[in-house]
Amino acid sequence: MPRGDKSSYTDKQKRQAEQIEEGYEDRGTGRREAERRAWATVNKETGGGKKRGSGRGVPKSNLSSKRGGRIGGPRGGKAAASRPAAARSRSAKKAAASRKRHAVKRSAARKTGRTTARKK
Repeated sequence: MPRGDKSSYTDKQKRQAEQIEEGYEDRGTGRREAERRAWATVNKETGGGKKRGSGRGVPKSNLSSKRGGRIGGPRGGKAAASRPAAARSRSAKKAAASRKRHAVKRSAARKTGRTTARKK
């Protein structure tokens, strides 16, 4: 079987690749690059084409399609992607500072809670 032959893929895999390819083309990716990315995604999700023999099943994961090249994976949507990197970085630093501040408060509260429990 020559490289690039798609005959060993199931009909469902072929449909998936076609849908993914259309999505990439809609976002402005070239036809050949869109096709390459689509088949790479199908391979990653389903473990490639049909294989013979028992025990060859692979758990399927559709995380790659859900992510779809967006910044931040499934949660970070268009709002995060449209913001400049400096703004995202500023937000991340602010969030880290808040987490640190709250951790210090929690730590102090735990220490005072322990000392009062020991006195009883």
